[in-house]
Amino acid sequence: MAPRPQGLPPPPMKTFDSVSTEYECAALVQRSAGLRLLERLAIRPDEDVLDLGCGPGHLTRRIRGMTAGTVMGLDASPGMIAEARRLEDGRGIEFVVGDAESLDLTGRFDAIFCNSAFQWFRQPLRALQACMRALRPGGRLGVQAPGGAEYCPNFLEAVDALRRDPRTAAGFEAFQPPWFFLDHAADYARLATEAGFAVDVCRIDRVVERHAFDALWRVFESGAGTAYLSPEHYRRAWTAGYREAARERIRAAFQAQAGPDGLIEVVFHRLYLLAHKP
Repeated sequence: MAPRPQGLPPPPMKTFDSVSTEYECAALVQRSAGLRLLERLAIRPDEDVLDLGCGPGHLTRRIRGMTAGTVMGLDASPGMIAEARRLEDGRGIEFVVGDAESLDLTGRFDAIFCNSAFQWFRQPLRALQACMRALRPGGRLGVQAPGGAEYCPNFLEAVDALRRDPRTAAGFEAFQPPWFFLDHAADYARLATEAGFAVDVCRIDRVVERHAFDALWRVFESGAGTAYLSPEHYRRAWTAGYREAARERIRAAFQAQAGPDGLIEVVFHRLYLLAHKP
């Protein structure tokens, strides 16, 4: 198993607060992958469900339409929860500010849905153990997240250009990745088993999509870009103009990936983990 994160910077809550009002429109990849996870989790009409890392609640509201049971959305970003509450519109969803590691809702849920959030957890084993406690016997967990260090070769290639640009090379050396990745699906399965889960499905899918530059840039800014372009994930303060130069360089690198039709072929590696509480 790949080493677990040690001494990572704090969760990027300030950054996610800043994108909360645009996230629902920008998170195209996260939403489409989440819909696949929802289908696989197969929520039943009377189940109590927790959306863990719910963001502004776009998929929480979809879950509300699938069950008459309790639906709760939890996110560590106050800005995301504020936006989720604003859009809730009387659907009877409880939105709560909180983090997965401190989840204290013993035996409350039949299913936990966790879409595009697991990579941000500071203590993933502790978070999974908290999920175990929150589930009733036989309860199910569904996780979808970027899988493996090569989660998106297009993003990694574009960001690597910062090392070669004299305007950004020195500053980028201070970047501290805030996310959690393991190398293989088997590593994620072992982590879930260590938390007490019985693993039903665990795999990393290779997904290929084609996006226009503007759409891909919105996807990047709503996810990985919240770390690469945020000063809270650097070991030292930025020099004047770093963010503007970094954005310009990454955008140029994405544009260079476009084919003759103007579209960019993007590869994503997506983890799908389905497990249950014995």
